[in-house]
Amino acid sequence: MSPHGPELISPRSSRVAAARRLERRNFRGKERLFLAEGPQAVREAAGFKDTLVELFATVEAAERYADIVAEARDAGARVHLADEQVIADISTTVTPQGLVGVCRFLDTPFEEILKGRPKLVAVLANVRDPGNAGTVLRCADAAGAEAVVLTDASVDLYNPKAVRASVGSLFHLPVAVGVPVEQAVAGLKGIGVRILAADGAGTDDLDDELDQGTMGGPTAWVFGNEAWGLPEETRALADAVVRVPIHGKAESLNLATAAAVCLYASARAQRASGGCRSVTGS
Repeated sequence: MSPHGPELISPRSSRVAAARRLERRNFRGKERLFLAEGPQAVREAAGFKDTLVELFATVEAAERYADIVAEARDAGARVHLADEQVIADISTTVTPQGLVGVCRFLDTPFEEILKGRPKLVAVLANVRDPGNAGTVLRCADAAGAEAVVLTDASVDLYNPKAVRASVGSLFHLPVAVGVPVEQAVAGLKGIGVRILAADGAGTDDLDDELDQGTMGGPTAWVFGNEAWGLPEETRALADAVVRVPIHGKAESLNLATAAAVCLYASARAQRASGGCRSVTGS
């Protein structure tokens, strides 16, 4: 600490340069590090074992979020005080909140997810928009899903927009990445999980599935690309292709909204009498 106030990290520091490069996917993959911006994400990262490596904070943010900075230090992260320009340089948001963390990758091998025998899973197949991917991850977390799988053709889990859109849910549940959709479906079927493909042109209606009581068991929902949905070969892998009914005049639902409806439908069915999460069930 300088006698004239907090000593700020230099904008020319190698640490600042390394953090700035994490905006690029190839560098993230090489270093297996990513950025988490804002107090919510940094707090979650600090609470996730061996994840938060460094924290950059403005003096104002360090004072406002003193508890988060303390958690970061307790977690073993190096804390750097920085001026607002440094934070702006390493942030990808228009209005940075003064805290940017550097975190280790935390995805889970698909085989480990299968060992946990999850009852509700979201599979993102060819989802390219990072905001949608992060939002579906958040929806899956909120609905009580036990895992998310991003196929090999989907967006990078650690894209800054995806991390922000997950609003901390990235740190809450296991996520496998880079899994071919055929492998994901085969692995989940192998542990007794029913595969439902979400598609606006599906032959089965979500309301009918609920009325018939077919959704109480372990389930994985497969969600497709924002623009063109699921290809025929992916739909063919599913046990059923399910559409969310449109009762009004809207043409369709966007990916994240449809995912929320489907995941919550499964969550409710699984918690109903006779469902796989019922009080009397296992």
